[in-house]
Amino acid sequence: MSHHDDQTRVWDLIASIKFAMLVTHDGQGDELRARPMHAHGERADDAIYFLTDVRHHKDDEIQVNDNVCVAFADTGGHRYLSVTGTATVLEDRQRVHDLWDASNRAFWDDENDPNIRVLRVRPSMAEFWDSPGKIVTTVKMAAAALTGAKPDLGENRKVRL
Repeated sequence: MSHHDDQTRVWDLIASIKFAMLVTHDGQGDELRARPMHAHGERADDAIYFLTDVRHHKDDEIQVNDNVCVAFADTGGHRYLSVTGTATVLEDRQRVHDLWDASNRAFWDDENDPNIRVLRVRPSMAEFWDSPGKIVTTVKMAAAALTGAKPDLGENRKVRL
């Protein structure tokens, strides 16, 4: 598979999994914090966007250390993706409106809430693990257990973005 194909696979995984754990440095030392976020991958912008609330301290943490990890997991499909990059918090009302959907009402009344910010991650590196699916993986593991052979459980690659 070519480098371009691997990059495409990364962006496809971001689009299909959608939810990720955003990992930041807590700003108090070397501790890491992870929290679930709805990811909006925009390959044309070379960015992953999130809506965030200025009151929840992610912007403070990113101001101290902008290196982040975004970890995606589709456990049912045995597909995983880890993306590292740099984050920036933006006050971009148009992007807020573009990313807004009804599920965001769980956190804010509407897209005009002045506390909403856009968190943009510019990816630099990714690693993915992409299996052929749960049933195929289970069958391959069972066959490997019987034969002693190492199972081919899919693809794992590191990709520079």
